[in-house]
Amino acid sequence: MKNIKDYNLEELKEQLKELGEKPFRAEQIFQWLYQEKVQSFDEMTNLSLELREKLKNNYTICNFNILKKQESKDGTIKYLLDVLDGNAIETVLMRYHHGNTICVSSQIGCKMGCKFCASTGIEFIRNLSCGEIVEQIIKVEQDTGERISNVVFMGIGEPLDNFQNVVNAIHLINYHKGLNIGARHISVSTSGIVPKIYKLAEENIQCTLSISLHATNNEKRSQMMPINKAYPIEELLQACKDYIAKTNRRISFEYALAKDNNDNLEDAKQLVKLLKGMLCHVNLIPINKIENGKFDKSSNENIIKFRDYLNEHGIVATIRRELGADIDAACGQLRRKNLEGR
Repeated sequence: MKNIKDYNLEELKEQLKELGEKPFRAEQIFQWLYQEKVQSFDEMTNLSLELREKLKNNYTICNFNILKKQESKDGTIKYLLDVLDGNAIETVLMRYHHGNTICVSSQIGCKMGCKFCASTGIEFIRNLSCGEIVEQIIKVEQDTGERISNVVFMGIGEPLDNFQNVVNAIHLINYHKGLNIGARHISVSTSGIVPKIYKLAEENIQCTLSISLHATNNEKRSQMMPINKAYPIEELLQACKDYIAKTNRRISFEYALAKDNNDNLEDAKQLVKLLKGMLCHVNLIPINKIENGKFDKSSNENIIKFRDYLNEHGIVATIRRELGADIDAACGQLRRKNLEGR
């Protein structure tokens, strides 16, 4: 059956017309789904019994099951969610003083093969639908009773490889009758699919674009991120400059520091040269060791030196606070799991 959360309000109105119902009922259904966050059509008590039966016979609300829940000593919660087709994904809730941030997955598996990510080598199964992306937020809010204020597309999968579903999900997350989370509180991370960066610029969504850069030359970046062979640094940075010119939005560059690889002052100097004059911010990430991974975390001393050099030379840089590392919920540690292997 069709997932009712895959439709925006106008699309749902059309669906109801096909069922012989008045379009305004879509507004009521939206309120039940996104404000009340009900888990069944029977709870939609201002709809007639006949309409509720029609909805049950034609749609699912797509309520994910929580298979496993791990809580870190820092308050981070990692969820293993049953996506109802024999597979499972991981979603992470991170608590900050400014509010709750959720890290959502966009695919079951990933094609990108980044060498520092736990999803590397795991078979790609399929894209998540718009409704399945949104459901991760709803499920966590239902479970915790807490409001999500920020959404980052930095979980399993490459968001821009699932472009239309991710864009549709952003609209539903942002829509005032949907989850009503400000677009500037939504971040989309990409490993650098250049054509889709241009396409995202055309959408003119006021979200934050995060670019996984991680190296300052093509040789190093290709070793860490195979996508660089298709879209080398020069093409990627030109796309970023064009994105900034089109949207007037600051880009965040993610840079995971790996010991004796990309964490020395020469790399910092090259990074300054690459980004000089761009409207951007650099988010330095202490790389997390993964099973069978070839990269080790840089020393705290090197990370601080790297940050300070960037700041001293006009590039705003911060070190990402590590959350959830003790439950494998930190950057690069999420994996797709099947139900048998959880």
